[in-house]
Parts: sequence; structure tokens; C-alpha cells
Amino acid sequence: DQRWDRRDIKTIQLLPNCIAKQEAFKRDAFEAIMVMKDGSITEGASSNLWMVDKYNQLVTRQASSAILNGITKLSLTSIASTQKYKIVERSFTVDEAKEAKELFVTSATAIVTPIIQLNDDLIADGRVGPVALALRSSYLENTGLHETLF
Repeated sequence: DQRWDRRDIKTIQLLPNCIAKQEAFKRDAFEAIMVMKDGSITEGASSNLWMVDKYNQLVTRQASSAILNGITKLSLTSIASTQKYKIVERSFTVDEAKEAKELFVTSATAIVTPIIQLNDDLIADGRVGPVALALRSSYLENTGLHETLF
């Protein structure tokens, strides 16, 4: 993650995000995941990243100057809370993400999109998980959006 220390401010200075997104596209990937020097994940180039850990907790990075806290992330946090999901806001590493039961990203354009592969590693044997699908459905229902739009 090559961005400056105030990632939470949405500005026109998103060149590192654009470069990362372009690199992901070149590699036929849906999203680029931004990783700090210590191996912790901040977010996607244009999304927030979530994982379902081995304890079935929803883990996502806490709101801080380290991420751009998305509206979809905030909405999904509210929806997941009402559905009694345990949400843990903390950083997590690439290694933890590879071991996750599920990975997914949220954004205004991706809504809730499952991630089944991180680089060369399959997540949960490459299967889309039930939590991401349930949360996507709930989000669409709560917002009045329709799957056919996407």
C-alpha cells in the first residue's frame, strides 16, 4: 500500500489505487488488495475487504485514517449487526485472509462480492460462501436494489 497516511480522505490523489486496479485488471483479477509493509491488509483498491474467520466472525478493518470507510461497508455493518453476526473491526494479514472461511469486498459498485482466490491461493477451496451470499441478498433487499442491475 503506497498511499499516504490519510487514506480516509477521498481526494483526487488516488493514483496508487488506480495503478493497483490497473495491475489487477492486467492479471484478470477483480480487485487489487492493498497491503502494508507489515503484511496487514488495509482495503481493496476500490473497496473494503471482509473475511469470515475460523470462529465465524466477520472481520473488517476498523475505521481510521488507514482506510476509506465506505458507505456500503457502514450499511453492511448495520445489516450484519441486526442479523446477529459477530463483527470484529481489526486489521488482518494476507496469511489470515488465505485461511479465511470466506473473503468478500464491499463497495458501491461491487455491493457484496465474494473473493474465491487471493493471488494463487484458493479461499475455502474456491467456493463462494453462504455468509457473503446472505449479506448480499440482505443488502439488496434493504436498499431496494435489484440483482438484475448488476
